[in-house]
Amino acid sequence: MSESAVQIIARGPRAVAEAAAAALDADPLLEGATYSILEEDEDRGVWRIDAFPTTDEEAAGVEARLKAQDGLTVAVEKLADADWLAMSLSGLPPVEAGRFFVYGAHDQGRVPPNRVNLKIDAGAAFGTGHHGTTVGCLLAFDELLKRERFERVLDVGCGTGVLAIAAAKTGSRVAIGTDIDAPSVRIANENAALNQAKARFVHASGLNDRKVRGEGPYDLVFANILAPPLVALAQDIKEALKLDGVAILSGLLRTQERRVTAAYLSRGFVLERRIHRDAWSALVLRRKG
Repeated sequence: MSESAVQIIARGPRAVAEAAAAALDADPLLEGATYSILEEDEDRGVWRIDAFPTTDEEAAGVEARLKAQDGLTVAVEKLADADWLAMSLSGLPPVEAGRFFVYGAHDQGRVPPNRVNLKIDAGAAFGTGHHGTTVGCLLAFDELLKRERFERVLDVGCGTGVLAIAAAKTGSRVAIGTDIDAPSVRIANENAALNQAKARFVHASGLNDRKVRGEGPYDLVFANILAPPLVALAQDIKEALKLDGVAILSGLLRTQERRVTAAYLSRGFVLERRIHRDAWSALVLRRKG
């Protein structure tokens, strides 16, 4: 953890902001960096990147990458010595994605009836459900559930566990999530207990881990990670799925769609749907070959 927490804010046109986000994703030293990208001012065409580095080295790397992008205005703000994560979450509204309603403890009194309610505590893990990639996955899953059910579901890079928990709460008999980050696995299991969901999360690197293989093959695989690992894992995801199984992929920018889609089409997948949220994409692909 950095000695003093900071938030790095960058503003600029959409194309410039997306290029900067792609540069952050491509830097192996910033693989774990947490940031969001969204349209701040539609009338003026201003897009904004918010980054929350967790170490001084990560802060320096993110700042350098953003400042290297011509057309971005970059500011670094020191955060007060407080539970800034909890403070920031307290201002986040609930997320509605189809039948799913994702909320934090601060919205306990706003939970609607007749929805699939998911109470998520981010803690030290990434993902409150507010990010465009997670919303895209939930919207894609909601549409699929209107016509089919998924007995066995795998969530690769589970973060807080929201996607596997959503599967468990909509009837999946097996809902397992994996992450290479041990704190995320702990928090995801805590969230499963909080939601009384029969989802299980394991610390694993890749889909060939015996704890992952032993539950397959799967009817549905979520992979809300980043574009490079989505490409690298294309064959492993195929092998983890049943024939006619579905992969919901996200964590990629719209500008990265073609590269990711090509990796899966070449392995016998068919693209069924794209969902766009802010600058992000979610892809729904079905294994046919």
